[in-house]
Amino acid sequence: MINNIRGYVSMFRTRTTALVSLATVATLLLSGCGGNDAKDEGATGAGELSFQKGTAEQNNAPAQTGDLAPDAAPTAAARKPVARKWVQLSAGRAGRLDPVVVNGAGFTLYRFDKDTADPSKSNCSGECATTWPPYLVARGGKVFLDGIDKSAIGFIKRDGALQVTIGGWPVYLFNKDTKAGDTNGHGVGGTWFGVTPDGEKADGGQPGGDADQSGADVGADVDPAASPAGSATFFQGANFADPSQGVAGPGCRNVRFSGSIQVSGTLKIWDGPDCTGNVKVVDGNVQDLSAIGFGTVRSVRFLG
Repeated sequence: MINNIRGYVSMFRTRTTALVSLATVATLLLSGCGGNDAKDEGATGAGELSFQKGTAEQNNAPAQTGDLAPDAAPTAAARKPVARKWVQLSAGRAGRLDPVVVNGAGFTLYRFDKDTADPSKSNCSGECATTWPPYLVARGGKVFLDGIDKSAIGFIKRDGALQVTIGGWPVYLFNKDTKAGDTNGHGVGGTWFGVTPDGEKADGGQPGGDADQSGADVGADVDPAASPAGSATFFQGANFADPSQGVAGPGCRNVRFSGSIQVSGTLKIWDGPDCTGNVKVVDGNVQDLSAIGFGTVRSVRFLG
């Protein structure tokens, strides 16, 4: 009788140990699954997005949506964050920037030197984000890749949506770009640059330098219909009196003169070096700089 009882106890212990082992294995498996799901989603929720090769048009994206929505243009997006239903990242050319990434509407995308790429982090907020609208895609949205490697694309959470990163760098639009192909943000403050398909700074010769770090110009709006100047002659005296100095573009050039300007087209002039300080737009000859409230000119920017 006692032997039978001992047998039952031994068998119970064996079965209990087996059940505990199975439960432990199941718990580990479930934990592993949960961990993988979280890892796949990452800190960005990128798993909520769908990627498609080609342009939005090639993939029959609805008109007037995504990058083509009226409120997605840089000037409109500057008023409030815009999370697009779809974004298009295209390796292309804009102005002298080649290659550079443009969106589905042809607007240039920029990176900011004060951000970080590893880890991806934006340091542009408040007034900065008004001048430089973050490039956002809505959760559950689509990303069209046109000549861009998917491995270069990432996202960070922002404003209830996802900000696109390229090569780890968060990317932005510039609110002074008014039409497709504009590159007015390239070189601003020496910290903003068009972004290449792998996240590097686009190569476009001399940077703009015609604004401070936040992108704020003072009295420097240029008529989009104006004809940009490629060169100019500066005179040390009024009424185009010698001595004179000829300077050609593109980009920012340091000079030093006070008197008059002979130029065919539009350019910007500053009273500080490297296109800093007070700025004015000049369209055509200026017989006497003092008449427009400008003394010594120390730098100019050619817009052509």
